[in-house]
Amino acid sequence: MADLSAFPINSRWPAQHPERLQLYSSPTPNGVKISIMLEETGLPYEAHYIDLGKDQTWTPEFLSLNPNGKIPAIIDPDGPGGQPLALFESGAILLYLAEKTGKLLPADAVQRYETIQWVFFQMAAIGPMFGQVGFFHKFAGRDIADKRPLERYVSESRRLLGVLDARLSGRDWIMGADYTIADVATLGWVRNLVGLYGAGDLVGYSDFKQVAAWLERGLARPAVQRGLAIPAKA
Repeated sequence: MADLSAFPINSRWPAQHPERLQLYSSPTPNGVKISIMLEETGLPYEAHYIDLGKDQTWTPEFLSLNPNGKIPAIIDPDGPGGQPLALFESGAILLYLAEKTGKLLPADAVQRYETIQWVFFQMAAIGPMFGQVGFFHKFAGRDIADKRPLERYVSESRRLLGVLDARLSGRDWIMGADYTIADVATLGWVRNLVGLYGAGDLVGYSDFKQVAAWLERGLARPAVQRGLAIPAKA
């Protein structure tokens, strides 16, 4: 039986199955990357709901796992060399799980780095820009009288959708015929932009036919459907 007692987070969110990978998350676009990945790979795990509305990421227990105070984070009791591994940052976790399971990351070196490139594109561009659209269009930022920040983020988000749309021309998935962690990383953000954020018309989403078809294909995957609802609210 794995012993997770050395991790302070276990005192607040105790593991019922310490032999399984422990996921500490919430079903946000960043959080669902990892729940979708875990569902796609079939790796046994236990999910712990972190309540962002109650600032639970800023508790000492959560900060002991991720000092940046953001979800998702994991503890793998069977990490490299059989030792427990704690990890945060969704992109890093995606790469780790892909390499651990040998799934959703090409073995060919060229394709592998190309896939990682598109994961970083999501991390560096799509996530921050779409998130700002959400803030200034749907959440607290919408009350700001100066609309130049919203206009800036809308313009950049539209440009990024164009980059993604061009990439998907003639491809089912970002890497072509094969669904990879690049798709896993990006699906939740596009879904939120046109769904929760209600910014489809704002960014002209209907102009991006390839992206829309790709999102529909992704959301039809059973593992994606399950992962989008994990962790369930406590």
